[in-house]
Parts: sequence; structure tokens; C-alpha cells
Amino acid sequence: MKSLFKTVALITAFSVITRVVGFFFRIYLSRVVGAEALGMYQVAFSIFMVLMTFISSGLPLIISRMGSSFSISKQHHKEGSLISTALLYGLMLSCILCLVVLLFRNVFAMLFTDERCLQILIVMLPSLIFSAVYSVFRGAMWGRDNYFALCASELYEQIVRILACVILFAEASSAIENAFNVAYSLNIACLFSMLFVVVLFFFYGGKMSKPSKQIFKPLFKQSTPITCIRVAGSFIQPLVALILPAKLMSIGYTSSQALSLYGIAVGMTLPLLFVPNTIIGSLSTALIPDMSKAMVQNDQTHIENRVRSSIIFSLFISALFIPAYLGLGELAGIFLYDNITSGTLLQASSFVLLPLGLTNITSSLLNSLGMEVKSFKNFICGTVVMFVAIWFLPSLIGINAFIWGMGASYLVTAILNLVMLKKKTGIKLKLGKTITLLLLAILPSGALTGFVVGIANHFLPLFFTLVLGGGVSVLSFVLLCGAFGLIDIKAVFVRAKDYAGNLKLKKKRKKA
Repeated sequence: MKSLFKTVALITAFSVITRVVGFFFRIYLSRVVGAEALGMYQVAFSIFMVLMTFISSGLPLIISRMGSSFSISKQHHKEGSLISTALLYGLMLSCILCLVVLLFRNVFAMLFTDERCLQILIVMLPSLIFSAVYSVFRGAMWGRDNYFALCASELYEQIVRILACVILFAEASSAIENAFNVAYSLNIACLFSMLFVVVLFFFYGGKMSKPSKQIFKPLFKQSTPITCIRVAGSFIQPLVALILPAKLMSIGYTSSQALSLYGIAVGMTLPLLFVPNTIIGSLSTALIPDMSKAMVQNDQTHIENRVRSSIIFSLFISALFIPAYLGLGELAGIFLYDNITSGTLLQASSFVLLPLGLTNITSSLLNSLGMEVKSFKNFICGTVVMFVAIWFLPSLIGINAFIWGMGASYLVTAILNLVMLKKKTGIKLKLGKTITLLLLAILPSGALTGFVVGIANHFLPLFFTLVLGGGVSVLSFVLLCGAFGLIDIKAVFVRAKDYAGNLKLKKKRKKA
């Protein structure tokens, strides 16, 4: 467990750095490229990402799982054959996608209101081929537990893209030309990250063998359901974007009001709701090869411990953010977006974090255990519930129908996933008590945070009020969890003290 959480900490640290760099990069783009040109690029990029989903979703995950299984059973020839087979499959798939766009460009042109969006999409097509190669070798390193190389390659890609943009922008004479330069920078970044990850693969001892038909069949069969989930997910947001504003307009909102509410919910509130997923996603990444090895070794005890501890950890991380969102929601909306509605929606949707976190970790566990098809079916069931909610509830609760629908969707999916996990592993999770205690910690912590923030807001600047409120939220929640026996605070301090002592000892040895 200690090594797993070190891995989670490493992945989380790199994820935060990469996202921060990406955040400032988006600010830079918005200032240099301009709204119109950036809008054209974003429209083209949204279609490109649907195509990218076919390549970069199921394939690397299954490569990591199968590669890990071959590695632990010392079938190194099969491990090398897996890479070659996946590489051929990925290249074939990416080339087919490129041909589809080029041959049916008239069909794709109908998706855009500006012909230049199609031209930008065509410019980005080489990135599909580069990403196919990147995804295969990334999955191979993932299966080998080489998380440092895995994370470094993602940060490297972001940095290369920023440098490419700066260089290309210097030569541009118009904002529209810069929109194309952003697309060219994507190609450059994907090319260099592909070369980087290939070099890392062979540097760390990776090998390739002759492709195998026997490996292609399970690779295709296992990766397809995961790819379908991601592709279906990429179409859900456009469908919601069509249905929800129309339903809001049917109950009296103007087109402008309906689109504004939808934009606030999706563009401002959802990004904050998905913040805990940075940590939970890191855990999910580390779990795939770990669980695969346990499956090969038939280590039932290890599997049970991982399943139970991962779910509890994900629930705790999700719950940790809820008191802060309850007490700071409105002020956070004003501080970040100068929009109080986004903060109000954040408060109303804060409890969605529990089923959201539970869905993410249980889906990853099912994928780790080879239950991709069942995970996909559960996802479809949850999605149906969400669309039912946004179709019927807006007349009763307005934009909150989106929040309720999303929460109900995640709750249904999480329950179905837990049932599947229980059938597969035989583990009795008994989460009722844990969730009840978390709720008992969340409510007073959220109330205390709101009380402190309400007073501090009269005396302190907004930023310091948020910092104070966040500190009160985290501290009170952790202390209450300790009082309820959900975490062992004393053990945490002892481990922290031991860790600090070990660091000092290492420094003394280096000086000596």
C-alpha cells in the first residue's frame, strides 16, 4: 500500500503541474490568437478529440494490463509481440480515421459553419498517427510500472507545444494564421512526444517481437468496450448541449438565458466538480497494472485489499472537497468567474462528488479485472437516467435538472459497478457505515466553513477569505473523520515524523 500511494503522489504531482502549465497556455492562446480564431480552432479540435478517442482510450489501458500480466508471468516474448501487434493496430486505425475525414470531407464540412474549421481539422490529422504510436508505447511503460517516464512524457508534450506556438506565432501576420499555427503546434508536440516515449521505452529495456494474431483478438475484444464508453461519452455533451437549453426555453427562458445557464453549469461548475478526479484518476492509473499482476498470481487477499482501500480512499478524497464547496461555493464563483450563479450551482452539486468519485474508481477496478463489457453496460444505464432527468425535470427545477440528472447517473452507475465487483471478487464492502460517517463529518464541517467565511468576508479581502475558509474546511473535516474513526490521525503524524527524520538522515549521509 505504501508503494501504491507513493505512485499516486507522483502521478498527482505531475498531473497538477501539467494542468497548471496547460491553464496558463490557454490564457496565452486567448490573448495572442483572439476570440474568433481561437473559436474556430476549438470547434475543429472538438471533432478531432472524438477521432482521438478511438486511439487513445481503450488501447493504452489494455496494453498496460496485458503487458503487466505477461511481465509477471515472465512471458517476455508475448510482451514484445503485444507491442508490435498493438502498434500495427493503432497505425491501421489512425490511418483509416484520417482517410475517412479526407474522403468524406463534404460530410464533415456540414458540421462547421466556417469552411476554415475543416481546413484546421485536416491540418491536425497527422497528430492521430503520431498519437497512435505514442499510445502504444505509453501503455507499455504503464504496464511496466514506469510512472515517472509516463508522467514526464505528458509534461514534455505540453512544454514542446508551448515552445512551438511561441516560435510559430512570431512569424504569423494575422490571428487566423495563428489558428492554423495552433494546429501545427499540436502536430509538432505529438511528433516529439511520440519520439520521446519511443526512446524511453527502449532506454528502459523494452523490446519488440513479431506481431501475433492470437494477441490481436483479445487486444481488440478488450479495448473496444472501453473505447466505446469514451466515444459515447464524447457525444453525450453535444446531446446535452442540444436538449437542455431547448428544455429551458420551453419553460420560459430566452435563448440567451438558456445558453448562458448551460454555459455556467458546464464551463464553470463542472471543472471544479472534477478537481478531486485529479487524485482519484492518479489512483486509477496506478491500479491497472497492480491489479493485473494480482490476477495473474491469483492473489485474492491483495485484490480484496486493493479494492476495499481504493474505494474508501476515493470516497474520502471526494468527501474532503464537499464542505469547502458548501461553505465557499458562492465566493468561489465570484472570485474565479465573477459569477455568483456558478457558485450557487457548485453548492447545489457538491454532494454529486460522492457518486462521481465512486463511479470513477469502481469503473477502473472493473476494467482492471477484465470486466470492460459489464462496465460499459453500467455506463449506458447511468447515461439513460441522466437523459431522462434532463428531459422531464427542467419544468420542475430548471437548470438544477442537469445536476440532479448527473448525480442520479453516477449513483446508478456506481451501484451497478459495486454489485459487479461483489460478484467478481466476493468482497463484502459494507460501505453504508463509512458513507454515513462521512456525511456526519461533512455537514458540521460545511456549516462551520460557511459561518467562518460569512464573518471573514466582512473583514478580509476575498482571496484571504477563501484561503481561511479552505483551511477551516479541511482541518475540521479531517478532525471529525479522526473522531469518527475513519482515519488514524495519530498514525499519520507518526509517519510524517518518521519521514521527516529519514530525510534529515539522508541529508547528513550525503554531507558526510
